[in-house]
Amino acid sequence: MGLIARALEEAGIATVSLTSAYSITDSVGVPRGVFLDYPLGQTAGRAGEPAEQRQIMELACQAFEDMESPGIIKLAPLTWPEGASWKDAVMRPHKSSSTDNGSDDNGLEHRSLRGDQRTHRHDTPQYQLPEDLTEAEPNCPSCVFLTTSGAD
Repeated sequence: MGLIARALEEAGIATVSLTSAYSITDSVGVPRGVFLDYPLGQTAGRAGEPAEQRQIMELACQAFEDMESPGIIKLAPLTWPEGASWKDAVMRPHKSSSTDNGSDDNGLEHRSLRGDQRTHRHDTPQYQLPEDLTEAEPNCPSCVFLTTSGAD
């Protein structure tokens, strides 16, 4: 998003980026940023919490007035209401072992984060539904690198 924000700023459109990934946002040099130390996916506040969401949007709008030089990331004065334990499961890799009971040293559950969670990659195109294969355009200009079996 930071790269997009910079392009928009160059076109004369002011931007502010909300982020829960400080280091990434800092590395792309956003024109203005507001960092919220919340889990990813919660950058605009928790679902069902309109007062919190409004506060975050007000912080973002205030950033337009407060930030006069590019590259500033303001730290939002909010903390995740359930505490910082969410970081334990997402901020460090899990060491799997045959004696692992699915909890870390603090008893925090992290079964869903065990091992490599990436989807297996294939050398051939994969389709969600069989009819997707028949709908795929064989001469699609953005898909020219894909081939179907038996076709070169």
